[in-house]
Amino acid sequence: MNWTLSAPARHEALIKQSRFIAMAERIDSETTMRDFLDRIRQAGASHHCWAWRCQGSYRFDDDGEPGGTAGRPILQAIEGQHMDQVGVVVIRHYGGIKLGTGGLARAYGGCAAECLRLSSRQALIETARLTFELAFEHVDRCHQQLVRFDAEKVSESYSERGARLEIELPADSVGALRRILIDLSRGQVLFADE
Repeated sequence: MNWTLSAPARHEALIKQSRFIAMAERIDSETTMRDFLDRIRQAGASHHCWAWRCQGSYRFDDDGEPGGTAGRPILQAIEGQHMDQVGVVVIRHYGGIKLGTGGLARAYGGCAAECLRLSSRQALIETARLTFELAFEHVDRCHQQLVRFDAEKVSESYSERGARLEIELPADSVGALRRILIDLSRGQVLFADE
């Protein structure tokens, strides 16, 4: 199961006199990530390294640190926590002591991982849409089932034949709801994909 943030998160660490500040937010695109990065940019910081992952897409940036020592470890922290739709920026205020490539990777990755570990999170549930028509006499009972299955109405319209509904619900509940709609309408429900 994948998770996402339910609220922005922040974690700070002091490592060999350098201050590392990790900030994480829920994002839905590269544009959202760029806005997040612009919003939290700190004057005087030596580096703003970041990574994001959203529905199979991802990007990362070392922002001047040696290649592979910042952005990639931050992305690995996101993936290691099974997070999606998340962006993390780790800001470094250099303290005068060089950490070496291994030390940098541990500092950036560790700070990002701890930020995500301490964050408020929620499960990402895959949803599906279902469109169907049924007679007026079955609409009330249908609405009761929608509540039971955590389904949200996308649209509802009426014609002389009855109601046409488009709903969104957890993908793993589609089969069970279809069977219930068939039963409650005595087989008279018409699904758009049939």
